Amino acid sequence: MTPLTRTTCTATTASDATSMEPRAGATVELRNVVKDYSGHRALTGVNLVMAPGEFVALLGPSGCGKTTVLRALSGLESISDGRISIDGEDVSLTPVNKRDIGMVFQAYSLFPHMTVQQNVEFGLRMRRVDSARRRIRAAEALEMVGLGDLGARYAHQLSGGQQQRVALARALVTRPRVLLLDEPLSALDAKVRAQLRDEIRRIQTELGITTLFVTHDQEEALAVADRVAVMREGNIEQIGTPEDLYSRPATSFVATFVGLSNPVEGMLVGDTVTVLGASLPLLGTGPANGPVTAYIRPEDIEFAPDGLAAVVVVSSFLGSMRRSQVRLSDGTLLFVQHEVRVRPEPGEAVHLRLTGRPVAVSARGV
Repeated sequence: MTPLTRTTCTATTASDATSMEPRAGATVELRNVVKDYSGHRALTGVNLVMAPGEFVALLGPSGCGKTTVLRALSGLESISDGRISIDGEDVSLTPVNKRDIGMVFQAYSLFPHMTVQQNVEFGLRMRRVDSARRRIRAAEALEMVGLGDLGARYAHQLSGGQQQRVALARALVTRPRVLLLDEPLSALDAKVRAQLRDEIRRIQTELGITTLFVTHDQEEALAVADRVAVMREGNIEQIGTPEDLYSRPATSFVATFVGLSNPVEGMLVGDTVTVLGASLPLLGTGPANGPVTAYIRPEDIEFAPDGLAAVVVVSSFLGSMRRSQVRLSDGTLLFVQHEVRVRPEPGEAVHLRLTGRPVAVSARGV
């Protein structure tokens, strides 16, 4: 199915109403955006540029400012300083209903007294779209999210995943320039979450809508986003492709927050890090020579016939792989990620070796 196009208030024919040609996504820019709440600075100067049709995920711990960024972009929160623009137009003072933005939240917020079809039509009714076009476009949006045959049902007759699909259809039916998703999958079970996140990505790609997706789940962010922005204490710590963030973290916070890392004490001299008795190449740029903390990914440690002695603490089956935690003689705990056929038992003596891949480091204690 081809994408929805933007709603206008001009009269159109029935064939116009069903035209589903993709529309160009909007360029979104946040420049030095600051938000203060009664003396507390929630955003400390956020800068973010989203290209037309780009899918960007905001990732970070609770309280880091992710949702505040989204609410500021939507117009639900005023900003204390800075500029927000869509396609070059400053919308910092533009009310919510004039920003041409679709929003999907964690809470489905469906009207219980309305059918699915009526819920999806609601935004069009507020825009005074005539009833015939409302029905056609709502039906198209429901088909797009896989609920074309459920328009006559009510919210209480739907599963959680189906309700969230209705909320998505309701956001898409107005053909917005920008789509904002605030933790939309967090209330769903794991299997439905995975299915729906893939559906969201498929639909977003088809529609070409510039999309900002807020989540605290790194797997979701890495799986669907073109770029991921990691937030910390009101600002963006690093932004890049999922591969960049995982393989080339710019800070110790990103290294430990994105994916699983083993922080281990080491020594940096030039472009070489000495850690756990091995010499490894430095990933990216590092601090001055001296003591550092190296961040070794679990998949960069292997079980071996000889080498670094350790004792298995626990081993967990994760489907396509296993992850074991081991303890070195000095008490250091390490995670090792390995194939499922290797099944070490708790208390078993093992030996480890590093694969030799480059490591990210930070100055000791930073």
